[in-house]
Amino acid sequence: MNSSRRSFLRNSAFGLGALAFASPALQGLAAVKYKKLVGVQLYSVRDDMRKDPQGTLNALAEMGYKYVEHANYMNRKFYGWEAKEFRKRLDDLGMKMPSGHTVMGKAHWDDAKNDFTDLWKYTVEDAAIMGQELVISPSIDMGIRKDKNLLLKYMEIFNKSGELCNKSGMRFGYHNHDFEFSEKLEGELLYDIMLNNTDPKLVAQQLDIGNMINGGGVPAEVMKKFPGRFVSMHVKDEVPAKSGHEHFESTVLGKGSGQIDVQALVKLGDKEGGTKHFIIEQEAYQGLQPLECMKENIAIMRGWGYK
Repeated sequence: MNSSRRSFLRNSAFGLGALAFASPALQGLAAVKYKKLVGVQLYSVRDDMRKDPQGTLNALAEMGYKYVEHANYMNRKFYGWEAKEFRKRLDDLGMKMPSGHTVMGKAHWDDAKNDFTDLWKYTVEDAAIMGQELVISPSIDMGIRKDKNLLLKYMEIFNKSGELCNKSGMRFGYHNHDFEFSEKLEGELLYDIMLNNTDPKLVAQQLDIGNMINGGGVPAEVMKKFPGRFVSMHVKDEVPAKSGHEHFESTVLGKGSGQIDVQALVKLGDKEGGTKHFIIEQEAYQGLQPLECMKENIAIMRGWGYK
């Protein structure tokens, strides 16, 4: 994920067969009912959402998208609308928002009270109003990930966030960048620390397969290492980046340069990863218009048998 997306987010506030060989803790997930769906991360059309949010939602609905994932929540508003109003606008279009991105950081936890601040409680409350299944933090503060003790503390806070979300019938989730697969603390990969110290019944994972390869991670290996943990997936294809510090950038599905077999990874997520939410995200467009890319992407997912 590029630095502009990180800045944007910072500023905006398996299958059942696999469960047979999962740990006892994971087997508890069999009772969790998630609808299999294909959606779009609205960051894919960020400029359009900024200029004309209603028109952009209309266009996505016309393409056949029924599910969206937000990447804009500030001052208790989604793209400028309060939760009830945003939900109504989506309802009017026959759309739903099963998940959303809001970075959970130091501002959301009060050490003195050993509790979440109102800022995070409001985030969870508004997510419930929207009818979300997952409340996803799409990053973790630099300071937290550089200190193992602090990281472990925040993994326990992640678990507590899962408990808070459970009270409203939701789960907390985390979405990876690239650094989780390139950075280590005391010789242990950050992603391993995070998954080994969060309760899978409380903290779901959203696997961003594009971000992962930028950090040197191999999506298939990770899904096999932690089967059933990945309720959600950011579905991306990748081409070599022509600018910036990252090796690869996203492109229209099926048009990548072979760095990943995105169709195979989608099917692996379906079979072993526990994936129910397949969220299309594209952050670079190679000269095409974002909405044009989203139209192609959903058609390709349908061709793969996902609707």
